Amino acid sequence: MFQLGKTIVSEDILEKEFVCNLTACKGACCVDGDAGAPLSEEETKILEEIYPKVKPFLRKEGVEAIEAQGVCVTGTDGDLETPLIDNKDCAYVIFDGDTALCGIEQAYNEGIVSWKKPVSCHLYPVRVKDFTEFAAVNYDRWDICNPACALGKELEVPVYKFVKEALVRRFGADWYAELEKVAEDLKDDPSPRRR
Repeated sequence: MFQLGKTIVSEDILEKEFVCNLTACKGACCVDGDAGAPLSEEETKILEEIYPKVKPFLRKEGVEAIEAQGVCVTGTDGDLETPLIDNKDCAYVIFDGDTALCGIEQAYNEGIVSWKKPVSCHLYPVRVKDFTEFAAVNYDRWDICNPACALGKELEVPVYKFVKEALVRRFGADWYAELEKVAEDLKDDPSPRRR
């Protein structure tokens, strides 16, 4: 772990490799698990605002779940998250054949909305937990992502490079530039950290 501004960052995001492999996993992270995607308070307001524009992209079951539960719900841990369909799929999931995709991102890709998707989804496999004085930035290991780890290793793409756009979106370009410096230092001196 190392500190970068007001974040505590796991070295795993620099050392582990990852590239999403949708042909192998079929977007399982959007349909597996027991909770929706984490949301910030600000993101819930964005979802309220854009939902009418996103709604035409969603499946009937997703629309029903959102209209019954709201654009977001409070999870069992007390955090805000996207609603689920029958405690399984994220309500915003759509399918291209048997591959799960994000209906919000589809609306974004078609220029209907200017917000890509929840930053927690954009960041995955990086998870951020906000505390009062700092944010913890960690690599989340999930066996459904084994094909992504294998592809990342094959292509030699570290996690932080795979999620660069999302990290810049969440923490800013200056923070990311500092992260790159730490990654270079780690390459030059891979001995255990002295921080």
